[in-house]
Amino acid sequence: MFADIIVDIKHEKLDKVFQYRIPRRLEDELEIGMEVFIPFGKGNRRTKGYVTAISETCDYDLSRIKEIEDISRESVEIEAKLIALAAWMKKHYGGTMIQALKTVLPIKQKENAKMKRRLRLLLSEEEGRKKLEFYLEKNQKARARLMAALLDDHVVEYELVTKKLNITLPVIRALEEQGVLAVEEEQVYRNPVKKTKCQEHSIIFTEEQRYVIERFRKDYQEGIRNTYLLHGVTGSGKTEVYMEMIRTVVESGKQAIVLIPEIALTYQTVMRFYRCFGDRVSIMNSRLSPGERYDQMMRAKAGEVDVMIGPRSALFTPFPDLGLIVIDEEHESTYKSEQVPRYHARETAVQRAAIEGAGVVLGSATPSMEAMYRAKRGEYVLLELKNRSRRQQMAEVSVVDLRKEMKEGNRSILSRRLQDRMEDRLKRGEQVMLFLNRRGYSGFVSCRECGHVIRCPHCSVSLSVHRGGKMMCHYCGYTQPMVSVCPECGSRHIGEFRAGTQQIEDIVKQRFPGARVLRMDMDTTRQKDSYEKILSAFANEEADVLVGTQMIVKGHDFPNVTLVGVLAADMSLYTDDYRSGERTFQLLTQAAGRAGRGEKPGEAVIQTYSPEHYAVVTAAAQDYEAFYEQEISYRELMGYPPAENLLAVLIACGDEALLDTGCRYLKNYALRVSRNSRAAVIGPASPGIDRIKDIYRRVLYIKAPEYDTLTGIKDRLEQYIDINPGFSRMRIQFDFNPMGIS
Repeated sequence: MFADIIVDIKHEKLDKVFQYRIPRRLEDELEIGMEVFIPFGKGNRRTKGYVTAISETCDYDLSRIKEIEDISRESVEIEAKLIALAAWMKKHYGGTMIQALKTVLPIKQKENAKMKRRLRLLLSEEEGRKKLEFYLEKNQKARARLMAALLDDHVVEYELVTKKLNITLPVIRALEEQGVLAVEEEQVYRNPVKKTKCQEHSIIFTEEQRYVIERFRKDYQEGIRNTYLLHGVTGSGKTEVYMEMIRTVVESGKQAIVLIPEIALTYQTVMRFYRCFGDRVSIMNSRLSPGERYDQMMRAKAGEVDVMIGPRSALFTPFPDLGLIVIDEEHESTYKSEQVPRYHARETAVQRAAIEGAGVVLGSATPSMEAMYRAKRGEYVLLELKNRSRRQQMAEVSVVDLRKEMKEGNRSILSRRLQDRMEDRLKRGEQVMLFLNRRGYSGFVSCRECGHVIRCPHCSVSLSVHRGGKMMCHYCGYTQPMVSVCPECGSRHIGEFRAGTQQIEDIVKQRFPGARVLRMDMDTTRQKDSYEKILSAFANEEADVLVGTQMIVKGHDFPNVTLVGVLAADMSLYTDDYRSGERTFQLLTQAAGRAGRGEKPGEAVIQTYSPEHYAVVTAAAQDYEAFYEQEISYRELMGYPPAENLLAVLIACGDEALLDTGCRYLKNYALRVSRNSRAAVIGPASPGIDRIKDIYRRVLYIKAPEYDTLTGIKDRLEQYIDINPGFSRMRIQFDFNPMGIS
């Protein structure tokens, strides 16, 4: 017997399958997906590798075939279907097979099992009574106490015996040797879900919800496995729909994965699912201990879990019979990995579902351009929820022009309208959320008088501030000197736009001294349970105002929140990214959707220097269709995803001269291999920050209508890099349809 093995070598550009002989002692034990120890190279150094296939025939000279040394007993086995998924990820996103295999392992190392021990009486009642009398007669008090406990209950917990009855280990061993009792061990899996009383809530579904549920159920029962895009306005009850879909899957004996964009959403989401599915719900995320993560994977493998909830990595939960993958808030950029392979959870979920014979549901109030584009082309099934589940009115949205505020003498980050509305809500005992969008912030330059933003004349993105008094485009490399006077109105109030959540918190406390204020950002959520503590405190109305970054506007449901303030829409609107309009629309719409989710009407105030921008106008009107039509026409004109596909080649090196030379060679080769295709090669340019820790960075962009064209170019570039030793000092990564370059 022979095994195909991918060798785990980090420092060599090696990504191929090697064949090894399976020793007879391991033939019955070895399985696909196991990590093994093998002799590798001329020195036969002991190296780890992963088994990707097992066969009875050898494809190479038998005299040169080495033998597997042993199975790595501490490693976690990879399921065969996940190996197939890893192979697809490697081909689709670049990187090595080893990197892909390690990605699909939610946890890579076995952890110490948590064991529960019991003592079981092996004697009959009559024999036990005789033993008890004997121990009492001989004045063996400890043995008598233990025997009396076993006669009361034939199975006793080990901890009860040792801690409450003060029975020592020698006493237990003595009775075990006499055949009086047996010590039993059972592995207990740690469950990170805090158990609460499981409550069944009777839900009255709207007509729209019933249609969506029945459509999915009918398809599923008929064996149809589609990818569905559920476009539902904020508060339309998408989560209730997910749960009914999952119920259909679970009742058929299969399992479901629910992906959420951030750990911050775990608390509320899990509690809602727990009320429906009880103990058979679990979570997987980076805040769990290694032991907890390992136990959740083992529980999933053993079929003890029906629903796994978590961020991106939960996608690789090794369920024995996966039936459905749900991606909530599918538009979120957190679903794109920043590590090699730079996979997107949406595309990877669709591929895993195809391998497993499962369905996929993508849900959002503001679907990504990619998802809606595919839905409109018929690749996904579009399902819509156009009304809120309890028939509440959508929040009333007003837009404040910060240019006017400044002209009228208000230099505060809080507009007069927002301050008035906050005062009114606080008097009524209602809650307020203040949102400061700092995601994607990259130092754009704007005028405080007229709102003019300095943009690239070639790429329709903002220029970013760099050291040395210059502004640069991160897509084409265009550079110009920093300006001190607005070229539009001549004002000297021009520069980088800066603000922070801590600053906002201080301003709110100063302006409203009686208000209880909570802040939620990266600084306040570093500890393990900090998300849950802040969110539960706000949900319990222990605070009046919640100030935060984008993490506070995603999927949370606070019935007493009647006012949402978006403090600076421009911070996302003018980033150096072709997706800036889309991100801004999504964030503004999501933020407005947090208001008025209970019985009380809601209001949102959007503050901006660009009230006429289509992303702001359509978000204020809550009109996704209008936004989509405008945005897709821009993408088609500029050749950006999803209209076309984009490959970013990220190159880094400590030697700037060598880096520039390498970029030049790489670009020339890319131009050669793309000559017969409709691909365009752009750059190299600076990727936001052009030097980090003395490592210089560049990015090369390649555009093409077809994704396969880019994967073909990527394959040729990888071969070119491998055979040219000049690239050995450079780190080169590939990122397809990037969410942003930083």
